[in-house]
Amino acid sequence: MRILGVDPGLASVGYGLIVYPEGGPDQVHWGEIKTSPSQSTPERLRVIFESLRAVIRELKPEAVSVEELFFAANMKTAIQVAQARGAALLATAESGVQVAEYTPLQIKKAITGQGRASKSQVQKMVSVLLGLREIPRPDHASDALAAALCHGHTIKADRMMRLAR
Repeated sequence: MRILGVDPGLASVGYGLIVYPEGGPDQVHWGEIKTSPSQSTPERLRVIFESLRAVIRELKPEAVSVEELFFAANMKTAIQVAQARGAALLATAESGVQVAEYTPLQIKKAITGQGRASKSQVQKMVSVLLGLREIPRPDHASDALAAALCHGHTIKADRMMRLAR
């Protein structure tokens, strides 16, 4: 299964594609969609929407895993991330691709086995699980790959549960 992970933000949206065959994750591609603070918020959201739509067309994922918003102390930042997340969800929905949403806690637990893992622990495990020599950069791309891995692990666990019944 081709899974695209998305880590939304107004300044930067990370994305990462993994191919998840029977044995585990394989073939990795990642990147970042950047917007400029000099652009208006509507323009930045348009860039996110159109750019992510183009990424989906190019990479042809079968599923998209988007990180859910967590409550931040800074309300302005939370609103901006929520708006960027909305643009990402719209681009995904328009493509007709299946969407899965996971909280940061669920992603951390799926990747490290611990819901309270640090960002660096998650990044290290992403590189280990994907057989990469270095941690994917920028951070948003690494987080997006973690979201994709989380969905891949969830699908695999669901399949195993069905077989066990």
